[in-house]
Amino acid sequence: MLRTVAALTLSVVMVAPAPAGAAEPPPRVPEQVGWGGAVSSVDPDASQIGIDVLRRGGNAVDAAVATAAALGVTDPFSAGIGGGGFFVHYDARTGRVSTLDGRETAPRSATDQLFVENGQPIPFAEAMTSGKSVGVPGTPRTWQQALRKWGTLNLREAMAPAEALARRGFVVDQTFNTQITNNAARFADFTSTRDLYLPGGQPPAVGSTFRNPQLADTYRELARTELASLYGGAVGRDLVDAVRKPPVVPGSTRNVRSGDLQLSDLTRYQVERRDPTHTRYRGLDVYGMAAPSSGGTTVGEALNILESTDLSKASDVEYLHRFIESTKLAFADRLRWVGDPAFSRVPTEGLLSQKFADSRACLIKPDAVLPAPQPAADPRDPKACEATAGTSAQREDAERTTHLTTADRWGNVVAYTLTIEAEGGSGIVVPNRGFLLNNELTDFEFVAPNPAVPHPNLPGPGKRPRSSMAPTIVLDHGKVVLAVGSPGGATILTTVTQILTGRLDRKLSLLDAVAAPRASQRNAATTPAEAAFIAASTTAGLQAIGHRFSQNAEIGAATAVERTKDGRWRAVAEPTRRGGGAARVVKVG
Repeated sequence: MLRTVAALTLSVVMVAPAPAGAAEPPPRVPEQVGWGGAVSSVDPDASQIGIDVLRRGGNAVDAAVATAAALGVTDPFSAGIGGGGFFVHYDARTGRVSTLDGRETAPRSATDQLFVENGQPIPFAEAMTSGKSVGVPGTPRTWQQALRKWGTLNLREAMAPAEALARRGFVVDQTFNTQITNNAARFADFTSTRDLYLPGGQPPAVGSTFRNPQLADTYRELARTELASLYGGAVGRDLVDAVRKPPVVPGSTRNVRSGDLQLSDLTRYQVERRDPTHTRYRGLDVYGMAAPSSGGTTVGEALNILESTDLSKASDVEYLHRFIESTKLAFADRLRWVGDPAFSRVPTEGLLSQKFADSRACLIKPDAVLPAPQPAADPRDPKACEATAGTSAQREDAERTTHLTTADRWGNVVAYTLTIEAEGGSGIVVPNRGFLLNNELTDFEFVAPNPAVPHPNLPGPGKRPRSSMAPTIVLDHGKVVLAVGSPGGATILTTVTQILTGRLDRKLSLLDAVAAPRASQRNAATTPAEAAFIAASTTAGLQAIGHRFSQNAEIGAATAVERTKDGRWRAVAEPTRRGGGAARVVKVG
C-alpha cells in the first residue's frame, strides 16, 4: 500500500527531546537478593518487564520471553526478532534441564561457496553488511516453543509489555547512542535503517525518548497470527524482499550484495529441541548448549581440563595460567570438531569425556606457555599429551549478543542467550517493520582452514552456523546452584569459564566473579585482556611464564542468578560493562 512521505516518516520513528523534569531511566543495579524470583539482563526496562511478569504470577519462562522481547526494543543492536539464540531451561518439578536451539539457518540454496567469489573469500566487512549474511530468524519461534512447552502465558500476553514499551518509548542512554554512532556509516546506507536510527542524520540524543511504533505493530501482528505472518506471511515477505533487494540509499558506494533467501526457507524453519551437554565439575552437574553451539562442549572441556588441579589452593598466577591454557586447548578442539550436527558427526561425548580432557591437561606445564595456535586432538581416540588431528586456529568474530537469566518462586530457571551477530547485525532494517536483520551466516568459515581436513562449519543448504553462545546452568543433586551466560562472540566461552571457576573454585561472590577483570585466550599467541587484568599484580608473574597480552576494551557483559542457602534468589549483572546491567528480584529482602 502506498503511503505519503510524511506518513511513512511518522510511522518509522519518533524521537522526542527529554522535557525539563522528565523521568530518569530505571536504575542499573548490579545485584539484588530476595524472594519470589529474579531477572537479570543488560537493560533496566527489560529486567523490570520480566519482574512485572513474575509479580503477576508468571513463571521463569514467561519472564524470559517478556524480557527478551523488551530487549528487542531497547537493545536492538544485539538481539531481536531478526536473529536467533539458545534457550536453556531448568524444571524445578522434575529436576530436568532442557534446551531449545533457535539458531538461524542458511537458505536452501546455500553451498560451501556462499562467501566465495572468483575463488577468493569475500572481505568480511562486505559479507556482514549484506543480504548474503542473513539467516532465517529463529528467535520468535523460540519464544513460541518455550511458552508452549513450559510457560503459562501465550505469545500475545508475553509480548504485550514489549509492544507497549516500543509505543511509549524509553529514555536513550549513552550505550544506545554509542551503538548507533559506531554503526552510523553502515546505517546511513540503508533507507529504512537511516530513517529509524539516524533521524535528521544523527543518532537520538542521550536523554531523549525513542519510540519505535513500527516494531510495536510488528510485535502485535506476530502475536495475533501466532507467527504465521513471519514464517510464511506478510512480515516474512517483507523480510525476504529486504534480503533479496536490500534497501540501499540511492547513490551509496557501499557494495551491498543481495541474498538468496526464499519465503519457503522461512516456512520450513523449525526450532530444535536438543539434549543439553553435561559434565561433572567439582561434584556439580554443569549443563550447557549442544552443537551447533560450541558453548557446552568448549566450556565443558575447559572445566574438565581444570578438574585435575585444585584451583582453590592454587596461587592467583597458577590459577590464571591454568585457566588460560585450558581454554587455549579447548578452542583448538572446538574449531576442528563442532558444527551443525545435521551435517556432520560432532563427537560431543568424546569432547566432554574426562579421559580426553586428561589427555589435554597433561600438555600444560606449570612454568611455560604452550605455543599457539595449538593443534586439535582427536576425542574419539585420545592419546596422552599428544595432539593428532591437525592444525587449528581461531578466527575472530563479532562480540555483540545479549544474555538474560530468570528464576521464579517455584525454582524454575532460564539461561537464554540471543543475538543478531555483529553490533547492528547486517545493518538492514526490514522496511516498515522496525527490526534489524542478523548477519549470522558470517559465523560459517568462508573457506576451510585446511583444505585437506574435512571442516564441520562450512556453509550448506539449511545449515546452522557454529555458535559461541554458552547459556549454562549448574546443579547440585538436582537443585540449582547458579545460571550464567554472556554476550561477546567467541569471548563468551572464556567469560563463562572464568566466572564459573571464580565462583566455584576461588570462592568469589557471584558479583565479584562477574565483575572480575577478564582475559580471553582463544588459541592465539597473544591473550586479549581488559586493562584492569593487565594492570593487576598477577600479570608480571604470568608474563614471566611466557604469557603475552593485548588490550581489549571490554570482554563480555554477563548476567547470572544463584540460589542462596536460605532459598532466596540472588540476581547479578555487570557493574560497568556495557554501561552496567540490571539485576532485579521480585521482593528484596
